[in-house]
Amino acid sequence: MENTNLKFKRILVAVDDAPCSEKAILYAREMAQVFGASVALVTVIPPTSPTNFGADPLLGQQPIIVPEVSEMEQENAQKYLEKLSREFTDYGEVYLFNRIGSIKEEILAASHEWSADLIIMGSNGRTGFDHFISGSVSESVIRKATCPVLVIPSKCD
Repeated sequence: MENTNLKFKRILVAVDDAPCSEKAILYAREMAQVFGASVALVTVIPPTSPTNFGADPLLGQQPIIVPEVSEMEQENAQKYLEKLSREFTDYGEVYLFNRIGSIKEEILAASHEWSADLIIMGSNGRTGFDHFISGSVSESVIRKATCPVLVIPSKCD
């Protein structure tokens, strides 16, 4: 079955500060150039969990959430996305998604909202018990995505 109309026009790249993201960016740049595609970069910050700092459950004090931490993380993530977006200026439009939430859910949501026809992401490289407990973000995205997913292996030297 040959389909000469197979083109990727909207490539969503899930990035974080892991080394595999750099390789995912390289793949995305090359594919954006080949297909003349627009690119969306998405990064997701897990929600800030409450801290027990200064809270004493024996006195009925609740854990607190420090909003400044998540605001700083979001600002840093935005700067990171803006820096990465400059690598795509020659290829067409670049969109940025800076999200807070479940990593797999936010990647899938951004893909759906933006109508991506390809997702590129690195694998998180967890194995054994770590993998069993956390599951794999890339596996979850592959199972639920409505478009092809290109996963860059964690052994991406």
